[in-house]
Amino acid sequence: MRLLVVEDEVKTGDYLRQGLAEAGFIVELARNGLDGHHLAMTETFELIVLDVMLPSMSGLEVCRTLKQSTDTVGTPVIMLTARSGEDDAQAGYDAGADRYLTKPFSPLTLLTEVVKLLDMELA
Repeated sequence: MRLLVVEDEVKTGDYLRQGLAEAGFIVELARNGLDGHHLAMTETFELIVLDVMLPSMSGLEVCRTLKQSTDTVGTPVIMLTARSGEDDAQAGYDAGADRYLTKPFSPLTLLTEVVKLLDMELA
């Protein structure tokens, strides 16, 4: 299964890509919102992990446009962000996020949410 990770922080993005790849996923990584949006609209992914604070296009804007497109409306989106306030989480859900996780995050929690959204079972 193909996943898209959109994360501008190099260490976090590489950590996410490595961890999800070790769990058996094929992972594409975009470093800004515009590139992430372009990849999501031109390629097929089963799930997207999306930071909120991104250069060139915010994660909220990326999520909103993906959830408005007939091609990507059904693609689950997990927001993974340092923005931890209730209003921040509500903004994520209002944009169409399926889950909203805050940094620092547990890799097991992220993997569990990915598996749940994809209706899979952990190996």
